[in-house]
Amino acid sequence: MNASSSDFPVFVKKLVYFTLILGIIAFLIKLFLPLPYRTPALPFLLLFFFAVTLIVHYILIRSVDKKLSRFVSLYLGSTFLKLMLYLIVFILYVFTHRADAIGFSLTFLVFYLAYTVFEVISLLGKTNQPPQN
Repeated sequence: MNASSSDFPVFVKKLVYFTLILGIIAFLIKLFLPLPYRTPALPFLLLFFFAVTLIVHYILIRSVDKKLSRFVSLYLGSTFLKLMLYLIVFILYVFTHRADAIGFSLTFLVFYLAYTVFEVISLLGKTNQPPQN
């Protein structure tokens, strides 16, 4: 596994483009959805998933240059902490904004899946690279 600090700006650029495209698609879909399936939290969810993905990826990229066992431990730990953070945010929002529970839940699920796939693809790209000398 090999990565360098120069890989991070490339990831940030891809993440920004991904978030913009996802935001445009979500906005266009929102125009045609019935009211119960829309959420006013959509832009905040985009920022939330963008920020969490960015921070976690930064930490993981920094650990890739170290021992593989450290990367694996950090990856598993960060995945657990992300899931707990997502669960806390989800539960708090749904219980405090019951009228928006359906729209928020659907949007949260779609963004969670999209950002998870994006992050896994990005990390797989790093793990499949030949070592650079």
